[in-house]
Amino acid sequence: MQKRTLGKSGLEVSALGLGCMGLSFGLGPAMEKSESIKLIRSAVERGVTFFDTAEVYGPFVNEEIVGEALAPFRKDVVIATKFGFEPDPNNDGKWTSLNSRPDHIRQVVEASLKRLQTDTIDLLYQHRVDKITPIEETAGAVKDLIAVGKVKHFGLSEAGAQTIRRAHAVQPVTALQSEYSLFWREPEASVMPTLEELGIGFVPFSPLGKGFLTGKIDASTKFDSTDFRAIVPRFSEENRKANQALVEVITSFAEQKKATPAQIALAWLLAKKPWIVPIPGTTKLSRLEENLGSVTIELTTEDVRTLEETSSAIKVKGERYPATHAKLIDR
Repeated sequence: MQKRTLGKSGLEVSALGLGCMGLSFGLGPAMEKSESIKLIRSAVERGVTFFDTAEVYGPFVNEEIVGEALAPFRKDVVIATKFGFEPDPNNDGKWTSLNSRPDHIRQVVEASLKRLQTDTIDLLYQHRVDKITPIEETAGAVKDLIAVGKVKHFGLSEAGAQTIRRAHAVQPVTALQSEYSLFWREPEASVMPTLEELGIGFVPFSPLGKGFLTGKIDASTKFDSTDFRAIVPRFSEENRKANQALVEVITSFAEQKKATPAQIALAWLLAKKPWIVPIPGTTKLSRLEENLGSVTIELTTEDVRTLEETSSAIKVKGERYPATHAKLIDR
């Protein structure tokens, strides 16, 4: 497995990480715990060293699974988790409230350390920007946790350029995690120039467009009630039918390269910048192996240009988040 360094931080990880959310939360029924642990350990055996989880995935359950799965390999892997949500007392206890106050961060970190069975968190992200708590206070709280050894690196998720700059001035930001793929290229204009300027790594989540770019989802696909995609506008039946044209472009390109659409989508991200580390998630070993195959696919500058020109000609239909989730995105 090739390695990459997230920006100027010195944090070295496998070129492809594993997003663990879908093992227990958000993308349909949860896997059996034993099967989740088996999949994570299979990723380790194949050279993956970068694993992504969060307090809110479950909630709590995902961190416990990741902690147990990686305990035997702890010195050889990098674990990223997140703070920033809490139950909303006005919404049946759903985790829709944001809280990045320093006291809350300290409480979350103590609990996460126990669930992850570790004494330090390698990369701690603010899950969503809390517009009530100044980002300087949040960054300062993480800086204090780094000083005492409970956290090693600070990250942000779905943060805008100005927030990144303000946070970075207090505590250097190692990585930004946001959605980025051939299905959603907005970060190229909004944040990537800032990341490059400041030497911050980029960790794209949903690098396969929440599975759409694999070619395994079409207008006839039925989503389980526990699958987040069931309420995402971009995944309505009508929009899936319209957006199929993008998948066809990627599939055609993949056939020329004797690869799968998923592998091309990931290889494209890897070719964009050396400080980009995608974290595709999966519940299947076969998909894990398919995704890891993207690391050996080298796209030339001409390949990237051709892929971008042909895919950009197709206007993707539908918003990427429902309104309730969209309002949590920092601009």
